[in-house]
Amino acid sequence: MPATYRPLDLVLLNTFVTVADKGGFTAAASHLHLAQSTVSAHIKRLESVLERPLLQRQHQLTVPTVVGERLLVHARQMLRQNSLAWQDILQQRLAGVVRLGVPEDYLGYLPEALSEFESRFPDVELEVHCGLSVDLIQQIKTDALDLAITTRQPRSPGGEVLRREPMVWVGGAGHNTRRRSPLPLAVTQRGVCIFREHTLASLDAAAIDWRIAYTSTTLSGLSAAVKSGLAITALTPSMLEPGMRQLGVEEGLPALPMVELALHRSPRRTNEAVEQLALQLRTHMEKLSPRRRSSREQ
Repeated sequence: MPATYRPLDLVLLNTFVTVADKGGFTAAASHLHLAQSTVSAHIKRLESVLERPLLQRQHQLTVPTVVGERLLVHARQMLRQNSLAWQDILQQRLAGVVRLGVPEDYLGYLPEALSEFESRFPDVELEVHCGLSVDLIQQIKTDALDLAITTRQPRSPGGEVLRREPMVWVGGAGHNTRRRSPLPLAVTQRGVCIFREHTLASLDAAAIDWRIAYTSTTLSGLSAAVKSGLAITALTPSMLEPGMRQLGVEEGLPALPMVELALHRSPRRTNEAVEQLALQLRTHMEKLSPRRRSSREQ
């Protein structure tokens, strides 16, 4: 058999995929519970077998080369097939459809958990539906969804708390928007976002005059208004993007409360696939560091 056709080691492929997904050797080593030197050795061995470089540094991240991108497609398929083989032999293969609801802004830190779930249970059809928290909760009640991650609402306090996030004031870097009076705000529509309620209530309690200068249904729209200096808003610290800066008590702004992310489930739509996804989401949320990119709902 030609050297280039030698069987590829799934352990090495799994390390390669993890480095590509995590963007670096250190993060991959932590995820795989391996020493960084072991991760490096795996990549070197794989590159030696293929006689081609597979990874390169780019903007402080480790990304696949052109050859690495091609290998990544095959590696994912081979690892997926390996999962199917084990589940078939152990008779633990799950199938069916699981419908997950999530505010669009939360997708920033869920892909890893969802990708891992699909890798473990490739026969399960995962459907992700985006929407506002208040709407997702209603869809849970009508069995239109199996699971939903939402910002816990005062009028809908149910669900299992997965995570608590602090709210902070955020303004545009290089702008003195805070000094304007009334204070211009970027907020979501009335009645659909707990962030808006907390923001306005905190300013009223501190007797700070405000006006709504910008309204949007998406986080990207609010962020654009903030970065351009049109307004300030409230979100979580890990959501800060280039062009934003966190504001605090030195600017005379009041403290903001914590918000809770909750997992809701339909009591009439439970099965093993739903339970496994719920477990995957719970485990993923527990591993997130306080500064990991999180989100707020639309």
